[in-house]
Amino acid sequence: MIGVIGAGLVGAQVVESLMSHGQVQVFVNDSNAAAASRLAVKLSVRGTAATTKVVAVSATAMFDTNVVVLACPAPHAKAARKLLEAGVSVVSCSDDLDDTLALLDLDAVARQARQTLVVGAAMSPGLSGVIVRTIAERFDEIDEAHIAVHGTAGPACAQQHHRALAGQSIGWHDGDWLRRPAGSGRELCWFPDPVGPRDCYRAELADPALIHHGIPQLLRVTVRVSANRRDRMTARLPMLTPPHAEGGVGALRVEVRGWRDGMRHLEVVGIADRVAHVAGLVAAATARRVTTGEFASGVRVLGDDDSPNEGLLRDVIADGLQLHEFVGSALG
Repeated sequence: MIGVIGAGLVGAQVVESLMSHGQVQVFVNDSNAAAASRLAVKLSVRGTAATTKVVAVSATAMFDTNVVVLACPAPHAKAARKLLEAGVSVVSCSDDLDDTLALLDLDAVARQARQTLVVGAAMSPGLSGVIVRTIAERFDEIDEAHIAVHGTAGPACAQQHHRALAGQSIGWHDGDWLRRPAGSGRELCWFPDPVGPRDCYRAELADPALIHHGIPQLLRVTVRVSANRRDRMTARLPMLTPPHAEGGVGALRVEVRGWRDGMRHLEVVGIADRVAHVAGLVAAATARRVTTGEFASGVRVLGDDDSPNEGLLRDVIADGLQLHEFVGSALG
């Protein structure tokens, strides 16, 4: 049994993906009970298998599941602790830095309960770490990973993006954490079409913390997000206009650097797709593999040694996600 907390765009995509892979019953909960009920009715009607059920339930019903996907706005740490202590594994889609750090601190709780907590199972963080680990197989040794992100999922994601440009960016640099003002460090990043080139800036996002946690041999890890002048100028103010229901086509760019055949080498892989769609596919694939015992107990991040990274990447590609590679990335 799998539960999903959050009936927004990401939560809906998680449920749809679980149903398409034969999950016979999914519990859905949301702070807005009407939204959970609407999602359950909508997806149950669409279900092609007579045994497939999507049921809107109370929060306490989540304790009767095997795995719960937290696809609701952050923070997730408090809910994750309660679920773990009740013997339920957790998959978190949170991209909030403070929240993901608090989730990483629950390793002892998860191990004592003999359950799994997967932190950052979305597009960024999440798929970014899987891609870094996959690209690493093409190198003799990797030492840098640089992530860039464009676009947002639903309104909560847009608000998080807004806050991220007002905080402090962290980056792993030669054995120490560097903190820089968010909104600084402009860099032109090329994403797959139809997104194309975008100015990207430092932001208070979780990728460096989670990728360093999962792949500690990396010497440098950074993350940037696309932003325009208005985004940067208004980042420390309340959002001037309500966020769109969905941010449209987003993109992820993963650049990995290291050594191959005695020479410096880089590889760049990107995707262009709706952010909620990608996040939902990654979270659902992660939850399915937690239920089959492919994740060890304790805290896991996608891309670490103990996660089924190749299988997860195969899952999301089989679900229609397209990876684009930059050709001619060898360095002299």
